[in-house]
Amino acid sequence: MARDGDGTNRCSSGSSPIGLHRVVEPVGVLPQQALRLDATPDPWPDEVVIDVERLNLDAASYRQLREQYGDGAAVRAAVLDIVAWRGKMQNPVTGSGGMLLGTVRAVGPESPLGLSVGDRVATLVSLTLTPLRITDGLRRWDGLGEQVPCEGTAVLFGRSIAAVLPGDIADGLALSVLDVCGAPALTDRIVRARRAKSVCVLGGGGKSGSLALAAARAAGAARLVALVPTEAEAAVVASAGLADEVVVADARDPVAVAAAVGDPVEVTVVCVDVGGCEHGAVLATAAGGTVVFFSMATSFAAAALGAEGLAADVELIIGNGYVPGHAEFALRLLRETPGVRAIFAQRERRTGEP
Repeated sequence: MARDGDGTNRCSSGSSPIGLHRVVEPVGVLPQQALRLDATPDPWPDEVVIDVERLNLDAASYRQLREQYGDGAAVRAAVLDIVAWRGKMQNPVTGSGGMLLGTVRAVGPESPLGLSVGDRVATLVSLTLTPLRITDGLRRWDGLGEQVPCEGTAVLFGRSIAAVLPGDIADGLALSVLDVCGAPALTDRIVRARRAKSVCVLGGGGKSGSLALAAARAAGAARLVALVPTEAEAAVVASAGLADEVVVADARDPVAVAAAVGDPVEVTVVCVDVGGCEHGAVLATAAGGTVVFFSMATSFAAAALGAEGLAADVELIIGNGYVPGHAEFALRLLRETPGVRAIFAQRERRTGEP
C-alpha cells in the first residue's frame, strides 16, 4: 500500500479505497459528488463486484420521482436514464439514492471487506457513490414502489461497507431495515449520551421512525411521542405499542407540530421524507435539547437559520447513516421488538413491499 494525497492508502495497482479512480467527471471529486462514474464490472485489486438483484430507492428520492413523473412507466424510464448517464443512481433533485441487494460475483485480492464470492449482501453505502449498471431495462419493475427488482452489476470500493444477509429474515424485509439502519443506531447513541428521558419522532410510522422509537425505548427514554400525518397511521402506530403518545399533525406546519407534541422533548428525531419539517422539529425540542435529522429532504439552511430566528438553544445533528455496528443493531431491534415487525408488515400490506 502507498500513502496518497487523498489521505488514504492506495492499493498496489493505484486504485483508491474511496473510489477516486472510478470518477469520470469532474476529476478530483469524491464519487458521491461526481457527475459520472465508471461502472465497468471489472474489479480493481481492492474492489468487490456484485450481481445486483434489487435496488431500494430512498424514500425522499422515490417520492420526488413519483410526484414529478406520475405514472410508473415514466418513473422507471427516469431511473434508467439516471443510471445510464451517471453510472450510479443519484436523483438529480434530491441528491439521494438508496442501497442495493445482490450476490458477490468477484473479490479483488486486496479487498479488506471480508466478503467471498457467492455471499448475498446488502450494501450499506449509498447508491449515490456506488458504480452501477442496469442490464435488464428494469423489465420486472412497475415503477410503483421503492424496491426495484433489477439485473445488473455494482462495485464496492476498499472503504465501502456491506452486510451479509441474515438467514432468518426475508430478503425484502432485511433490505428495508438495512436501508435505514443508521437512524436507530444514532438515536440510541444520542439518547444514551444525553440520558434523555423524552423523545419525539416525526414520522414515527415509517421504517426509520419505527426503528428510532424502538431504539429510544431501549436506550431508556420514558416518554416517547410519535408524530404521524393521518389518523389511520396513528392507529397503526398505537396498536404497535412503540410510543407512549401518538399525535397527528402535518410535520411541515411548525405551530401544529409544537401544539401536538405539547411539552417540549429533549431529543427530536426527524424521519419524514418531505422537506419543510425543520422548524417544527426545533419548536418541539426543549432548550438544551437535540434535533437529529435523518430525512434526505432536510435543508441545512432552513434548520440552522430557523433555530437562530427562534432563538432556540438546540443542537442540530445531521445523521450520516453510518454508526459502527448499525446493521446488527437494527436487525436485533426487528427481531426483538414485535411492534417494529408490525409496522413493517403493515407497510407491506399497504404498498406491496416491506
